[in-house]
Amino acid sequence: MNSVISFLLSTLNLLSSRLLSKNLKIKIYRSTVLPVVLYGCETWLLTLREERKLRVFENMVLRRIFGPRRDKVTGEWRRLHNEELNDLYPSRNIVWVIKSRRMRWAGYVACMGEERGCIGSWWGNRREGDH
Repeated sequence: MNSVISFLLSTLNLLSSRLLSKNLKIKIYRSTVLPVVLYGCETWLLTLREERKLRVFENMVLRRIFGPRRDKVTGEWRRLHNEELNDLYPSRNIVWVIKSRRMRWAGYVACMGEERGCIGSWWGNRREGDH
């Protein structure tokens, strides 16, 4: 787990670099950060608290990618609001991706049939005569 955290921190530092374009930063986020964060998400049981933490993480990464903005009225630098992040990054949010992957995985498991033994694992181990 420590290697995953150190990987994410080093990647987040890269995403705040001014040397890379925003498009390249988004590609790095989609190809390296998201797969690490979403590994095994098909089997997660998400609570509302965990969903909120994932959204906060995603917004933090997107704020690093897009950087601060100058306020048009006052001229001061400020952080981007969540609505502005959603406009700049039009892809689905991380919670939606997790839920869609879980539904897809449930469909795969349901189509496996009983000969694979996966359906029985949802309701506990079955003995031979329990059909």
